[in-house]
Amino acid sequence: MRSKVYEAYDRHKRGYNCCQAVVCTYCEMMGMDERTAFRASEGFGLGIAGMYNVCGSVCAMIFLAGLKNSDGNMEEPGSKLDTFALGRAMAEEFKEKNSSLLCSDIRGTDGVTDRIRSCRGCVVDCARIVEKHLFEGMFQEYDGEED
Repeated sequence: MRSKVYEAYDRHKRGYNCCQAVVCTYCEMMGMDERTAFRASEGFGLGIAGMYNVCGSVCAMIFLAGLKNSDGNMEEPGSKLDTFALGRAMAEEFKEKNSSLLCSDIRGTDGVTDRIRSCRGCVVDCARIVEKHLFEGMFQEYDGEED
């Protein structure tokens, strides 16, 4: 199957924030409709509510890890530690590539002159990591734009 990273890239280009672009790309594969995913992930853009904290694309990976991995057992939750480990592994892979999880570090002071990676580039990185960790072997390797 063709990589869905192209779709995440396109969603961000069309105005979805970084978290929405990643979450909405994979939400239906997780049993969530896109409108709900769009609304639920809206506040996580630009480093969580525009505070330039943890990158919204990283938040999206963690959001999707929960949707994919949670046992959904509200009476006796049993999957959260495994979900934490999965999310941590994904975040660490992103951090290894981009040297930080913080939007303020990655985007730089003005988003242009001293940035490590563009927001769209972070969307691409996180979508690739999602496909690797949550959908292993389902998608062809992404070979599109990196921004």
